Amino acid sequence: MKKGARFLGHSIHPILIVFPLGLLATGTIFDLLYRFLDNPVFATVAFWMILAGIVGGLVSALFGWIDWIDWLAIEAETRAKRIGLAHGVVNTVVLILFAASLYLRYGAPERPSMPATILVLAGAAISLIGGWLGGELVERLGIGVHPGANPNAPSSLSSESVIAVNETE
Repeated sequence: MKKGARFLGHSIHPILIVFPLGLLATGTIFDLLYRFLDNPVFATVAFWMILAGIVGGLVSALFGWIDWIDWLAIEAETRAKRIGLAHGVVNTVVLILFAASLYLRYGAPERPSMPATILVLAGAAISLIGGWLGGELVERLGIGVHPGANPNAPSSLSSESVIAVNETE
């Protein structure tokens, strides 16, 4: 699939997801550190990590949605269509859980309530499912993968055609 939002020959959505995923995971770790060590600095760091992760997740979701719109050419009854929808829904739930936790922390980010931490843990656990679904789309179903991809394909920055390289082999 060569459609969707691309930059320098690569799909943008998979490039962007590393930021919210890393920020939200790190926010979860800092939240747990706060719970175990009772140090409000960890809770404050978790607050800002979660906020940045939500912002990054929304930006990443925008590009995921752009890709989904381009996937309309994929037949409606395909596994890729179903997995793509599930991936988007699951990750939306993750962002909602983290946003609800952020809302509960807003008045006192240095002392989050236990429900705020539970929401973060639930969001982190569910994000594993969303990540697996995204991996399934790319690695199993080839969504976002250039149709001529192979171990000797030229750089995406090259003007050389992947198809032309494959035809000469």
